[in-house]
Order: sequence, then structure tokens, then C-alpha cells
Amino acid sequence: METDEGNFWDPQHKWTNIDRENPPKRPAVDRVADFLEIYALYDEKTAAEQASRCIQCPEPACVDGCPLNNRIPEWLAATAEGNFLEAAVLSRSTSNMPEICSRVCPQERLCEGSCILTDKSEAVTIGAIERFINEYAFRVLGTEVERTAPNGFRVAVIGSGPAGLAAADHLAELGYAVTVLETQNLPGGLLVNGIPSFKLEKSIVARRIQILEGRGVEFRLGVALGKDVSLGDLLRDYSAVFLGFGAQEAKPLGIPGENLSGVVQALPFLIQKNVDFPVLDMPPIDVAGKRVAVLGGGDTAMDCLRTALRSGASAAFCLYRRDLANMPGSRKEYGNALEEGAVFHFLTNPTAIEGNESGAVARVRCVRMELGEPDASGRRKPRAVPGSETTVEADWVIGAYGFDPVPFPPGSDLAEVKTNEWGGIVVDANQMTSVPGVFAGGDSVRGPSLVVHAVRDARKAALGIHRHLGLAR
Repeated sequence: METDEGNFWDPQHKWTNIDRENPPKRPAVDRVADFLEIYALYDEKTAAEQASRCIQCPEPACVDGCPLNNRIPEWLAATAEGNFLEAAVLSRSTSNMPEICSRVCPQERLCEGSCILTDKSEAVTIGAIERFINEYAFRVLGTEVERTAPNGFRVAVIGSGPAGLAAADHLAELGYAVTVLETQNLPGGLLVNGIPSFKLEKSIVARRIQILEGRGVEFRLGVALGKDVSLGDLLRDYSAVFLGFGAQEAKPLGIPGENLSGVVQALPFLIQKNVDFPVLDMPPIDVAGKRVAVLGGGDTAMDCLRTALRSGASAAFCLYRRDLANMPGSRKEYGNALEEGAVFHFLTNPTAIEGNESGAVARVRCVRMELGEPDASGRRKPRAVPGSETTVEADWVIGAYGFDPVPFPPGSDLAEVKTNEWGGIVVDANQMTSVPGVFAGGDSVRGPSLVVHAVRDARKAALGIHRHLGLAR
């Protein structure tokens, strides 16, 4: 690509005269008034310039840093040369939902965090460029796809979250007739009801489902495995089954007062604020004008803080027992939450929730923490500082301590599927469970993790099914 100065693109030195430029972001004062996405797309010129900052490493660390091993340098080079459709093809060759992953992946911990430029400058804006090239392709080419010739086999996919959708897509590409069974009456799983629209608008997920339907994937909604249909039924009617129903059992707060009125878990709160119709049998969670305490420091906690502010909370604050350096949440989402008015109390551990005379939340009792030696995970273990007890006034408390797999329905034949000590499904190297022909992936196997990990598991399982049925070449 020729620059304005007439010099051809020099990938070894371009980064020295072009600074990193993040995509346009709406002002915080505007975005807290709605649930629309906060980032805009690059224009074509900016996308090409930012992609030209890639130095085309002979051993690209960004590829290793991506769980899908996306062909990042290749599509950055195509983008730098203005070949945006070619770049999108390369992006889609290794990812079943790049337009979604580019929005929700913590690139600063994955591809961008591995970029060699971080040693001397700032990383290439890989996520924003990936989003641009895929949206460009949708705008130019639309969503129509060619159907693969049928191979004569049928596969049932349980769950329509990221693992289920990615598995269905990959299997359809391989020629399978795919039926997705979803418990809710709206497909998309946590992509729709768990991730707020300011990070991922519902229309983006609806478009991906439309693409799957174009591939011939059938969606059966309101069907619960173990209740409406058994695993045996599916194995009788289908050649293989993929379990991708995630992990949505909230971890308990484990402190006195967790049953007070005004204490809720993160997922019911996010679902209620995310969808336009009731999916849970529970009263409205009205935080308007209220003080909201969020317990936890992961991405779900960031989502709750930002959702509470958009829902009219007078204050939204995070109580987290470690410091910022040890907080698992995305730094980008942390920064966005700060801009939008969230307050963070680090090294603060909730020990009890106290109520008023009517049994509703009034305050959270806490203790200050200090960090000791690293634990088994490598993170410094927090310990209480004697005599440092304090209280924080609150009207609502939202628990965001993470999730575990939902136990199988009692008495169902899902009991044949082996699980480990914390309820995760046990799989082999091909993602097959202890039941031949039944495969699994995503959070139901690994526990709460990233969308991109679910996509990787699903792609691996689809190929495992292909081998299991003797169709792999």
C-alpha cells in the first residue's frame, strides 16, 4: 500500500511513525443513558493505517496468544493493503464468530497482550481491526452463505450460547444436518441474555443466528434436555450429540445476610436488564436511585456495575478483596466502568450483609485485606488486617463471584455422562465424553471462561465428531 508520502508500506518501520489509535468511543455521559455499543468502527483509511503498524514477525506471538490461532498477521497485511474482503475471509477461516469475539474478547490479555510492539511502543489494535473487516464484509456481501452438500448424518447441539453456535456452524460447514436445542425461547444463550448490549448488541447475535439458519441449522426453542427430551432419545435420532449448555449456577456469597431482600446474583440481574421479555420468574430488580454494591472483580462484575449505572443507580461500587493488579476483569472494561462512574474498593472483603428493620439490605460489613504470598494459581493470597472492620452503605447487593456447571436433572440419563469433582463434564482429547457419540465443550467442561475458549472447544468437538463417524480424511 502506498502512503501519502509516496513510500510503499514498510512493515518493519511503519509503527515508528504511526501511533496506536483506538476506535472512536462515545462519551461516558452519553453512553450511560442507553445500552447501545460504546465503540464505533474505524473508517477505511484508519483501519489500513493501524493494520500497517504490524511488523509481520517471522514467529508471530499474537497467533500463539490467540486461543484460535487466528491468522492475524495475514489479515493485518491484507487490511494494510486495502484488501478488506480478503482480510475478512482470512479472519473467518479460523473463527466461527469473529464479529462477536472481536467485541467481547479481552485482547489485552490475548493477541494484543502478546504483540511484540508492546516492548517498544503500543500493540497493534487487532480487535478493532478484526471488527472492522468483518463488518465491512457484512456491509458489502450481506449474510448469505452457500450450503455444504449433505453428508447424510445428523447432529444435535444442546445450547445456543457461544459453544453451541460455533459447533453448529462448524458441523454445518462439514455437511451435517444440525438441530440446536435451546431451553429458552430466544436463541443466543449468554451472548443474548448475559452480555450487556453496550458490549454486544443483540442484532449482532441475531445476524449470526440468521447465518446459521442459512446454512440449514434448525433451532428448536423451549426444549430442556433431561426434561423434555432424554439423552437416549437424541442418541436414537441423531448420529452424535454436542453438549454446550455452559455453566450458570451462581457461586454462593457464603456470608451472613445473603438471603436478605435486595441481595441478587449477577446473572438474574443482567438477564432482567438485557432482554425485553421476562425469562425468569422473579420480581423486577429496580435499582433506580439506589446504592448498588457488586461483590467480585471479574468481567461479570464490570457488566453489573455498568448495567446498574445505566439503570439509574445513584452509586455503583465494587467490593473486591484483592488489588487492581490481581483483579481478573478486563482492564479495558475496568477503564470503561471508571469513566461511567463506577467506584472500586480494592483490598476490601465483604464479611456480612446487614439489613434494616424490614429485612432489606442496609449496608455491607467489610474488612480490609493485605496480600500475602502467591497461592496455587500464582495470585497473591489475601489476608485480613486485624482491627480494620468497616461498613459500606448499600440498598442492593449483587453477587458476582462466578459460576459452576448446573447439575444434571435428577433421575435423567445424563447421569451416564462422567463429571469431575466440581461438576464439569469430563472429555477426552477429541472433546468426547464418557458416553460414546456424546461430545461437550465450553463452560460446561472448563468452567466459566472466555467466549473464544468456547469457540475453540466447539471447533475441536466438531472435528472429533467427524473423526468418530469416520468422515475425516
